[in-house]
Amino acid sequence: MPQGRRKAPFSGKAKKQQMQAKNHRKQAFLGHPHKQDVNVEDDSTQESLIKINKQPRDSTGRNRYALHFLQESPQELQQRKEEARKTIEPLSLDQQEVSSNYFPEGLDIPKRPPWNFSMSQEVLDKREHQYFTQYLKQLESIKDISYFEFNLETWRQLWRVLEMSDVLLIIVDIRYPVLMFPPYLYTYVTNDLKKEMILVLNKIDLAPPALVVAWREYFKVYYPKLHILFFTSFPKYNLRENREDGEGLKQRRRRGKLRMAAEGAQKLLSICKTIVGDQVDLSRWQRKIHQEMQMDYDLEDIDHKDNLIIKKEDTGYYEHEKYKNGVLTIGCIGTPNVGKSSLMNALMGKKVVSVSRTPGHTKHFQTIFLTKNVCLCDCPGLVFPSTVPKQLQILMGSFPIAQVTFA
Repeated sequence: MPQGRRKAPFSGKAKKQQMQAKNHRKQAFLGHPHKQDVNVEDDSTQESLIKINKQPRDSTGRNRYALHFLQESPQELQQRKEEARKTIEPLSLDQQEVSSNYFPEGLDIPKRPPWNFSMSQEVLDKREHQYFTQYLKQLESIKDISYFEFNLETWRQLWRVLEMSDVLLIIVDIRYPVLMFPPYLYTYVTNDLKKEMILVLNKIDLAPPALVVAWREYFKVYYPKLHILFFTSFPKYNLRENREDGEGLKQRRRRGKLRMAAEGAQKLLSICKTIVGDQVDLSRWQRKIHQEMQMDYDLEDIDHKDNLIIKKEDTGYYEHEKYKNGVLTIGCIGTPNVGKSSLMNALMGKKVVSVSRTPGHTKHFQTIFLTKNVCLCDCPGLVFPSTVPKQLQILMGSFPIAQVTFA
């Protein structure tokens, strides 16, 4: 401050106005991203997007894979605040029952447009951009649409995983299974792609055994083509009786052991044996799991950096050939914070052949060879279109709580 200048009082009101002006400038900047960050050609859509974990002035390409969600209007925020002030009324047991009505007719995933080898990369990109823009416009007519992925780059990775996989795993949290399992994805995989699908009910240590079994029966009835698998990184975590005072929680061990998690890998192997029959030799995978059941490692201590292979990004069309070269390719799909990483670590175990990743960003699909003829293809977590209440999506972890706007 210049010498002799008297300090001017700065009221709370003035400070608030200053912060509001700063936020407006920031929103204007984020609403008009640089050309290389634009994934959808509709400017009106771009201006209303919120980009999660966007890195300012980043040139490595990581921003291409940032979570993109539709920004809420001031009217929606005000309505949410008013609803939050209402008294909470307990529901009856019948009212507490949840079904898949959060995925009404008309909702679907975007699918890669028709493709052939004569098309150039520029033509393909333009066609996919146009298709995705039209897809987003169609969803505008659906009432109460919730947060879902607006980033075309992330959907392209899902397309690639769906195309190259022989078997698809979809991982859901046992606490919110029907909110994380889109029926249209099940229909597309089993009917259109003619591929097997395995539902992994994850984190079963966090739910009573009776509820876990009830959800299994629910999915058996409504989705008969599904193979169903239970999984937890902490198999012994829920043995102590749940106590209302929370005393039992303090005595529980939270660090998962490799030998425990290998039990889940063994169950997956058994299902895969049923699916592939004698078309793929899974004996190496069986030996790997058997060895890891004898090991006393913590899952958190396992590191596969020595096996890491950096590969050039490729989300283009993949022409599928079932069990190509005698290799079983297993695709892994799930929403953010569903526990997919824990499942992947359990399947990878202590030793893998290779881990292939794309450089420069963290939201990418990766290929992991467990053995020479068993490959995992991991899709980044994405939020599927639904009408799940946004408040519930936040509690589920589908939307980062640090990005929640209150006013």
